[in-house]
Amino acid sequence: MINMTKGVQLTVLEHAPTLNTVIMVEEALQKAKGSTVTVAELKRLLPRQVNHNTLKAILIYLEESNKIVVTMKGITWIHNPNPNLRKAIAKGLEL
Repeated sequence: MINMTKGVQLTVLEHAPTLNTVIMVEEALQKAKGSTVTVAELKRLLPRQVNHNTLKAILIYLEESNKIVVTMKGITWIHNPNPNLRKAIAKGLEL
């Protein structure tokens, strides 16, 4: 961590992903056949190699932004941008 003079802290990542790499991983996960994919399978699906630590950082970001779920069986894409679904969820009743 770098402590800045005005109290702002920045975390320096050793392998920071680029936007193109994040998009590439998102697209591979969306197009993956089957409901779950392992990290090894994901690496094979990607059109170019990605550093393992960079891939881990991307997966953490995607999980925190609720686009994927990581379970013992693998990674599942869960994001659905459908506006009708968003409205139904917003109006729905919680049981």
